Amino acid sequence: MHPLMQPLPMHPLPPDDPGLQAERTSLSWTRTSLAIMANGVLVVGRDLTHHPTEWGPARWLAAGVAATVAAAVYAIGRRRCRDLERRPLAHPVTGRAMIIGSGIAVVLLTATLVTVALA
Repeated sequence: MHPLMQPLPMHPLPPDDPGLQAERTSLSWTRTSLAIMANGVLVVGRDLTHHPTEWGPARWLAAGVAATVAAAVYAIGRRRCRDLERRPLAHPVTGRAMIIGSGIAVVLLTATLVTVALA
């Protein structure tokens, strides 16, 4: 077998790697907040280019809600990252209410953006 085709040896990570879980959590929450903000910008940007004279309170409200939800999701992610970096871990670290709340906020934001986009 060609040397480049041989599988790499598997070296398991140490069982208690304090940085990876917090880093993955931070990256995923940051990615989520950027996706929320990008969707808000796309809807608002479309409206600004196609309907620049029809910018009423509903469109400003949608833009504000998108920015607020994105900032809140980012803040929740930073808090969860700090919780995971603490040693020993505080049990439980789930933060179920924050996760459910951010999920509900994303669903409501989606409904707001769709409503504004179709108006």
